[in-house]
Amino acid sequence: MRQFLARRIFHSLISLVGLLVLVFFLARLTGNPGDLYLPLDSSIETRQAFTEKHGYDDPAYIQFGRYVRDLLSGDMGESVRKKRPALEIVLEAIPVTLMLAASAMFLALVGAVIVGARAAYRPGGVFDRVASISSLVSASAPDFWIAITAIIVFSVHLQWLPTSGLGGPIYWIMPVCVLLIRPFGLLVQVVRSSMLTVLSAAYIKTARAKGVKEKSIVFVHALRNAMIPVITVAGDQAAAMANGAVIVETIFGWPGIGKLMIDSIVQRDFAVVQAAILVTAFVILSINIVVDLTYAVLDPRIRKRS
Repeated sequence: MRQFLARRIFHSLISLVGLLVLVFFLARLTGNPGDLYLPLDSSIETRQAFTEKHGYDDPAYIQFGRYVRDLLSGDMGESVRKKRPALEIVLEAIPVTLMLAASAMFLALVGAVIVGARAAYRPGGVFDRVASISSLVSASAPDFWIAITAIIVFSVHLQWLPTSGLGGPIYWIMPVCVLLIRPFGLLVQVVRSSMLTVLSAAYIKTARAKGVKEKSIVFVHALRNAMIPVITVAGDQAAAMANGAVIVETIFGWPGIGKLMIDSIVQRDFAVVQAAILVTAFVILSINIVVDLTYAVLDPRIRKRS
């Protein structure tokens, strides 16, 4: 188990370093931040002073070396726009995104397990057909279209829900629902398929022959083994929610890491862009490691191979 965990952490660190290099140099292709933050009639001396102050006059590789040196000491730079440490700004925004993503993922997973297991219990029935069609539709629907449609219907026409912002529970309804629709659809299909495979296994037939109650067979014996592929997809979807959060948070004005990224890219706030992407990548890689460890708990064969 320790070797398995060490190997996964090592691979994650390699991915993080590669992402660091890519983000740093791609961010600089957007242009000089001085073109945004200084007046159009600024003198050449003023622009030169701004560039030198923030180190943009040095070659890119020197800027990168300086950034890595500061990063190793826990300094991710200062926001040009807010004049505050970039990491501090990111750490203020990411809990909001994590709460949104965790709420959506929890509801999607619980709902998918219930619906998928119920559909697999009687394949070909009315419930199974409705669940299969609705899950395919929800898995295929784009987040931005669902979000815009939800605003038009529930905020503009019906005036039931607020269009944007972060406040009481009513503000959470549309962002959470929009974010959970796609993973819910995918997970329902995976749970149903996995349950159908497990329910046809020999040990399930033996349990039925011994007179074990059907509820125990489905929710105790079958569901545990069926959850291994479900966890795989759930882990991928939890990580992918970082991408979905960028769209959802931007549309709903949700003050999380996704909206912060978009605003910082538009405003060429390099330090905040880099800090936001690195912290998000760290969270995603941590989720993947937790998912891998969950495999080992559910499947003893992984522990033996490790």
